[in-house]
Amino acid sequence: MTLSLNDLPLRDDLRGLTPYGAPQAPLPIALNVNENTHQIPDAVASDILDDIAVAIRDVNRYPDREFTALREAFAEYLAHGLAPEQIWAGNGSNEVLQHILQAFGGPGRTAFGFAPTYSMYPLIAQGTGARWIAGTRQPDYTITPEEAAEQVRAADPDVVILCSPNNPTGTPLGLDVVEAVYEAARGIVIVDEAYQEFAPRDAVSALTLLDGRPRLAISRTMSKAFAFAGARVGYLAADPAFIDALRLVRLPYHLSALTQAAAVAALRNADVMLGMVEDIVEQRDRITATLEALGYTPHESWSNFVLFGGVADPRATWQQLYDRGVLVRDVGIPGHLRVSAGTEAETTAFLDALASIGSAS
Repeated sequence: MTLSLNDLPLRDDLRGLTPYGAPQAPLPIALNVNENTHQIPDAVASDILDDIAVAIRDVNRYPDREFTALREAFAEYLAHGLAPEQIWAGNGSNEVLQHILQAFGGPGRTAFGFAPTYSMYPLIAQGTGARWIAGTRQPDYTITPEEAAEQVRAADPDVVILCSPNNPTGTPLGLDVVEAVYEAARGIVIVDEAYQEFAPRDAVSALTLLDGRPRLAISRTMSKAFAFAGARVGYLAADPAFIDALRLVRLPYHLSALTQAAAVAALRNADVMLGMVEDIVEQRDRITATLEALGYTPHESWSNFVLFGGVADPRATWQQLYDRGVLVRDVGIPGHLRVSAGTEAETTAFLDALASIGSAS
């Protein structure tokens, strides 16, 4: 007898939901989940392996529960006068966000974000028992400070998540929006800067707003700019009291000694690792220009991907690209598809495949 979820005593609020999942198909060109498709430079990989080799000697012991060396490395990397006690980390930024929702959300509470945005936000909220409330954006996916504050006041959420730049649209978010939302909110405000390293160099991070705002947290990840998606390392900066709250809900020893060693070594090589960002931005801009030439409507992106409209039948175009060995993402926005910026060769493969299908109608 084969059981289904309906046969198990699942929580009522989880019934009918589907787990997060992007297609993982064995295609030669996979540009669907915003990975950094550049491999870690050999010299950096060797340095990371050296640190892992040292760490594994003590793997019979529990790791540093407070991941002290890693927090120090993150504080140095983020700068802005941050101290290690203002840093938190987890197994990917999703776990960091889950810690926040466990501490400040939960049953009887609400979490809010401006749709369309990262599809994991409502899943993390629901998984921790909070109710998700979706706000709205302008047709070009921007948000004005006035509209943002009005929507937050009306929803009165316990947690607000602002994705900057936004996924899946790539849209930048002004610091004036963050300030307006913080003033309008009574609860926690998270700015998810997973793609911040791909923004223009003169773009100012929300890290500059932390001082004097104890309910504000800035989340980052090593998955994108650092090409560390498989290592699963996310982190945030906030007031030390905010960090104390996360200790209440984290599992003991949640970051392995090997993860800590690998991340510290990668951060030590930050200059080399971030050297990939310039090439990715170049390929992103190349995608945008070529999409326009083919008659599509790419949206402004400060990330490592491009959302483009003018797709008459997204499902059919997705399949045609798939049949040509290229995997992109249908994010469920009518008339749109999303593609990650890969290496020069991968980007060329995507653009050639799309051109072979024909120009936008």
